[in-house]
Amino acid sequence: MTVGCFVTGTDTGVGKTLVSCALLLRLRERHARVVGMKPVAAGTLSAAGGDDNEDVLALRAASSMRVAAELDNPCCLALPLSPHLAAREAGQRIEVGMLAARYRQLAALADAVVVEGAGGFHVPLNEVETGADLAVALGLPVLLVVGLRLGCLNHALLTQEALLTRGLTLTGWIANRIDPAMQAQEDNIATLRARLKAPLWADIPHSPHALAQHVRWLPEATL
Repeated sequence: MTVGCFVTGTDTGVGKTLVSCALLLRLRERHARVVGMKPVAAGTLSAAGGDDNEDVLALRAASSMRVAAELDNPCCLALPLSPHLAAREAGQRIEVGMLAARYRQLAALADAVVVEGAGGFHVPLNEVETGADLAVALGLPVLLVVGLRLGCLNHALLTQEALLTRGLTLTGWIANRIDPAMQAQEDNIATLRARLKAPLWADIPHSPHALAQHVRWLPEATL
């Protein structure tokens, strides 16, 4: 049976790709065929001479197997906008059903799959569906990346409420200290420990050049 996890965040830019890559490296210690998936990516490197997305390239580098782009990144959009807007500008429409089908194809080839969501949990994918609908369609346990900055308590608790009301499992959460100037960081982490219904898997110190291989997992991190 394929091991799977859906990585979401309290917002965009909170370290979902870093955590997803670190999780891929961890899974490679126990599984031979490990692959990352970014169902929807917005913003490509065309200006630098490529049509790939930076997050997608990082996931591929951390994976132990290479698959067709239509499986690990079925929807790659040029503009760095909310997915529904980037798709509209590209004359496309993102369909959750199609993304879920690509995941099932990918899971049939792999021992473990890490799926990184786009933006926050409720980011719009089309005029009706959001990232939350994709998470439900995949039915995977959810790992929440909390970017430690002012407002993160509200964002984390709202995300937990949104996924629990949909019958999803919050399997763990990550504290990523993205704002070194944030006050009362330890108190904020203690508050989240008390209120999130899942264990803390890792506490990532602030670093402008954080690397996936440097993420230190806590004993509670199990997948």
